Amino acid sequence: MLNLNSNDLKKDFALVARGVEKSFGPLRVLKGVDLRIEYGKVACILGPSGSGKSTFLRCMNHLERIEKGLLQVAGEMVGYREHKGTLYELRPSEIARKRADVGMVFQNFNLFPHMTVLQNIIEAPVNVRKIPRTQAVDEAMNLLAKVGLTAKASAYPNTLSGGQQQRVAIARALAMKPKLMLFDEPTSALDPELVGEVLNVMRALAADGMTMIVVTHELGFAREVGDLVVFMDGGVIVEQGSPSDVFNNTQTARTKAFLSKVL
Repeated sequence: MLNLNSNDLKKDFALVARGVEKSFGPLRVLKGVDLRIEYGKVACILGPSGSGKSTFLRCMNHLERIEKGLLQVAGEMVGYREHKGTLYELRPSEIARKRADVGMVFQNFNLFPHMTVLQNIIEAPVNVRKIPRTQAVDEAMNLLAKVGLTAKASAYPNTLSGGQQQRVAIARALAMKPKLMLFDEPTSALDPELVGEVLNVMRALAADGMTMIVVTHELGFAREVGDLVVFMDGGVIVEQGSPSDVFNNTQTARTKAFLSKVL
């Protein structure tokens, strides 16, 4: 059970996190994270390995269970319901249904190897959203055109480059018509020459107004596309602001030290 302050429930934000804590055994990974992200914005989360940024992202769709605080996505609490001022965890079927509103793209693609590209994309819309197959196929082909892979509809993942697989993974997430897209270091597993094709797709999504939260080491992307840049370290948000503020007018010594090593 988690304590709930109803004043924290903000339906005009895509994400509200207040005092979010998460531990793995004795290791405290998130130590009280506060963050708000507006609809239609791109938030880029930066930080060293082990800072808690990927764990925080996984909490946003209840792949990890928070232990304290409040986490709300697209106007609803993540993984919990409220009763008389206390939060109780939802049943797995309810969690799965709400998770469908949040698209997530992982580092390592996670495509089904035994399915073609088209089958990968229509699997969840048909079986979870119950969209008619013909409609799902039409929408999937439109998404493949969007990510520049129409010709690969009948291909299997193992015949694609890493960049192509990641673009298919993005199309698969978009097929569920999510309210929020989460990206967990989507280019970290790619060869350097393939990074650009994935970032270009993400730039196009941002231009279309998709709400996105991106854990990334691509500082150029964060500077160019991000509306909000968040720097995490030691399980807390050390600094946040516009790209101009964070990169050009850094406020904390820890952020300055990190940027000096990676810029």
